[in-house]
Amino acid sequence: MQKARFRSMGIGGRGVSCLALAAAFGAGIIGASAPAFAQEQQGGSSPSTASQPSANEEVSTGEIVVTARRREERLVDVPIAVTSFSGDQLAKSGALDITDIAQSTPNVTLEVSRGTNSTLSAFIRGIGQQDPVSGFEQGVGIYLDDVYLNRPQAAVLDIYDVERIEVLRGPQGTLYGRNTIGGAVKYVTRELPDHFALKLRGTYGTYDQADGVLTVSTPISDLLRVGGSVARLSRGGFGKNLTTGEDNYNKDIWAGRGTVEIGGNGQPALIRISGDYTRDKSNTRGGHRLIPGMVSGTPVLDDVFDSQGGLIDPRQDVKAYGFAINASAELTDALTFRSISAWRKDKSASPIDFDALPAVDVDVPAFYNNEQVSQEFQLLYDNGSWLQGMIGAYYLGAKADTAFDVRLFTAVNGLTAFTQADVDTSTWAIFGDFTFDFTEQLSLAVGGRYTWDERKAQILRQNYLGGGSPVFGGQGVPSGAPSTDFSGKAVFKKFTPRASLSFKPTPDHNLYASFSQGFKGGGFDPRGVGVNAPDLNGDGIREDSEVADYLSFDPETVDSYEIGYKGNLFDGGLYVALAAFHMDYKDVQIPGSSGCTIAGVPSFCGVITNAGKVKIDGVEFEANARLAQNLATSGDRVNLSGSLGYINARYKEYITQIPGQGPVDVADFRKVQNTPKWNGSATLSYNTPVGEGDVSFNTTLSYRSKTYQFEVPNPYIDQKAYALLDASLVYTAPGGRWSLGVHGKNILNKEYKTSGYTFIGADPVTGEILRSPSGGLIPTLGKEGTLTAFYGNPRQVFVTGTLEF
Repeated sequence: MQKARFRSMGIGGRGVSCLALAAAFGAGIIGASAPAFAQEQQGGSSPSTASQPSANEEVSTGEIVVTARRREERLVDVPIAVTSFSGDQLAKSGALDITDIAQSTPNVTLEVSRGTNSTLSAFIRGIGQQDPVSGFEQGVGIYLDDVYLNRPQAAVLDIYDVERIEVLRGPQGTLYGRNTIGGAVKYVTRELPDHFALKLRGTYGTYDQADGVLTVSTPISDLLRVGGSVARLSRGGFGKNLTTGEDNYNKDIWAGRGTVEIGGNGQPALIRISGDYTRDKSNTRGGHRLIPGMVSGTPVLDDVFDSQGGLIDPRQDVKAYGFAINASAELTDALTFRSISAWRKDKSASPIDFDALPAVDVDVPAFYNNEQVSQEFQLLYDNGSWLQGMIGAYYLGAKADTAFDVRLFTAVNGLTAFTQADVDTSTWAIFGDFTFDFTEQLSLAVGGRYTWDERKAQILRQNYLGGGSPVFGGQGVPSGAPSTDFSGKAVFKKFTPRASLSFKPTPDHNLYASFSQGFKGGGFDPRGVGVNAPDLNGDGIREDSEVADYLSFDPETVDSYEIGYKGNLFDGGLYVALAAFHMDYKDVQIPGSSGCTIAGVPSFCGVITNAGKVKIDGVEFEANARLAQNLATSGDRVNLSGSLGYINARYKEYITQIPGQGPVDVADFRKVQNTPKWNGSATLSYNTPVGEGDVSFNTTLSYRSKTYQFEVPNPYIDQKAYALLDASLVYTAPGGRWSLGVHGKNILNKEYKTSGYTFIGADPVTGEILRSPSGGLIPTLGKEGTLTAFYGNPRQVFVTGTLEF
């Protein structure tokens, strides 16, 4: 019987050494005599007063403090395109999870990945990664308190107990532990206060939404503080699975975080030990068929949130947890040492019914097991005058194990194409970034990174007959030899530089120009079928090297050029950020899948290519204007903030293999996925005192132009332009002791697609949908025809109350 080759990595060996080193270093230096600790913020945090103005205080956006360059700076001073959302801002807008911030961030797409509830698909400026299987690195880095999340599973982070979220656009490598080619999203949790604190938050709304969050912390002594949060997040379904009777698009999550802080309060060091746990037992998310069943004739359902998929085994179940030690110590007045040590693990059982019908047509039960150990060291220098910067070293050891069936029982009774891919990543890097202030007006920042990535892969493809594979409890038996039984490794090395020049004619105006290079390592397609590898010797025997070349793909690189302006105008009444960029994106990794035939038997094959070249040009505009303020009398304030993104992303070369024609450049017929040409938002907010308290009203209108879900345009699942309207009304009692808010999301109940699946015949060059002589569509996998879509949330209205002690 075939057994899954999932492994357990644990935290022994090198991993435990890194964690122990950080703990020992921090503990040893706590008792040392040194200058007073200058409110150093671990996890990338900045002082809460910087990003959370009080109810009756107006703070210019340009005064917001961020840590995009691993040091606290005003947003206006940072020569990087960065957007920051404070915890208070997110709470007042009713933000539910990390995907909500994409509506107000130019040229950013964050969405739940297709048939999942908590896997994240992220794109920034046309660069990202949609495929969640092992073997593919993410184009956008997600950081939880400065810890890089190596895999997209469980990365749709719910928003609670958050200090702020920062979005950095463009390649990141000289300032962060893990290099990311498209950008980074930093989720920063709150630090513990130096007094006892208790906060309760409850939410109730449409679709039986019922959320509760309890946060408590207390000081044990002057040097020791403990705290944590427990969250219960639940919601009924937006629709129904008409086959199983279960709610579809529901939410069933338990989550928690715990923190111990040692030091601070006048000491030269701070150690922050944290752990988090999330359990997501939401039902399987079923897709909506866009075409009738080609064999069964099942009609298209009226409600897009209803589904008929019959696959519910294994049960949807996602567990994610981690442990981190963030330590910081002031060695001298100018020198600070930081250590970030972390271990994380997640396990997902994810059944996806591609055809969304009761028939076992294209049914895919899957397991994802991921584990990582990471260690980052930073040495920061600031001489108080003309030089600031840092050098760092980073290690990541990660295992990503994926196993899934593709059950094609309607094509051949009991036929299953089983895949297991175990992909290990080891990466080492050294990096640095320094800013030289030549004058008070002119600064030059230069940095570089050397990255060494090793990828190891074990890939097994085996057909079964008589049912599913034993890994998923099926009764199938192996049929023939494995189509792939591959083991190999590859190493990818790259130096990537960065430089920016800033000119500040006054402290409130910043003009900058920058160049940066991004890099994402290659790997092996976990779904590849080795028997399709070309026989280069012509002797009928495929060598291991030939199979490796067929399954592997090369790294991708980007050269990014940017000019920008940030300014505080009218005594802080208007903040403006404007950036224009050009990117040369090469060897773009395009993963995909299709139906294929192996030894005369229909099957499922991975398809990946380093497509060629993409040119990306764009402009981003962000502004925050204080339209009216009269603190001296009524205290009323009116603010208008907005963002606008324009991006022209187009393939200049896209080489693909066409049967009977060989390599063909199809660039004219391909699109950059998940990247609308236009996107923007406008938020109007009004604040007024009511008694000793404060009422805040805000409404946001966001817009996205047409979005292509894949590189090949598809009129069924591509989404036309649409707009969303949100609104919130929040009353905050005197001193912030309690609050009550009413929130509406997607108030106009706009129906819009976020992703989908397609296994329908298309012209290999133009991508045009093909039809049979009778005029029907042509299925390429299964018999029923797979064209399914997943949709963004419908109208939601909910009430949220908070109580603080």
